[in-house]
This record gives sequence, C-alpha cells and structure tokens, in this order.
Amino acid sequence: MEYRKFDRYYVVRVDKGEEVLSCLKKLCKEENIRAGLVSGLGAADRVVVGLFDTEKKQYRKTEITGMMEITSLTGNISRMSGEPYLHCHITVCNEKMEVMGGHLNECHISGTGEITVTCIEGEIGRKFSDEIGLNLYEFDSI
Repeated sequence: MEYRKFDRYYVVRVDKGEEVLSCLKKLCKEENIRAGLVSGLGAADRVVVGLFDTEKKQYRKTEITGMMEITSLTGNISRMSGEPYLHCHITVCNEKMEVMGGHLNECHISGTGEITVTCIEGEIGRKFSDEIGLNLYEFDSI
C-alpha cells in the first residue's frame, strides 16, 4: 500500500496480494484518522461479504472467488475500544458481468485498488447495541 495526503483527503493504492481492510486500518493508525469516509474501486480475486440477519442478529458470510472488478467500495471510519473501526460495503462483478455485494469482511486485490479516504475532523465512537445486534455510532462518549 502506498498513499499520499492532499488537504483532508488520502489517495491510497492497495497493491496486488494485499487485503483492503487491513491496509485501511494501518492507514488510520499511522495517520491517526478518527472519522472519515471511504470510496474506491479496483480488481480483486477473493472477497468475503456478509448480510446481516436482523432477526437472528448475526451476519451470514459468503466467499466469492475469481476475476472480479470492484465496481463500488463505500464505507465509513469511526473508533471502537480505542481502535479504528471500518464499516464498508462492496459491489463486485465477475467475468459474466454478474453483480454481487454486501458488507465487506475481506477483499484481496488481484490488480490494484484505488481508494480515497476523506477525513472528518473529530471522532465518532461505536458501541454494541444488544437490541439491534450491531456496533452503532455513539456520540455521547466523545
């Protein structure tokens, strides 16, 4: 991964063989990014996506492999337990131009990943909600 900062934006290149979320977490730690937005595209060969079952309060994961274009990667950055917390969704298409997507758990780059992180001044926290079963934005702890 390489990146450059321009004002409140980071332009990030994720290289072949690297995993997107781990690279973004590393960036957040190195640059002390405490709140932000993520947008990107690229090429991948292995993606793990999830769908949250609101009744069972758990994610169902699906692994997708093969040649894929990342047609949309979007998300946000907050903090939980003092660590960067990335909440991202992804849409990919395969060689038949079939589109799949969901909550991003892993994305392994096969060519390149081009991602922009927009920093938000301040900090946004997260706290687990027993009622919902998810880590929700928390504004009181900041």
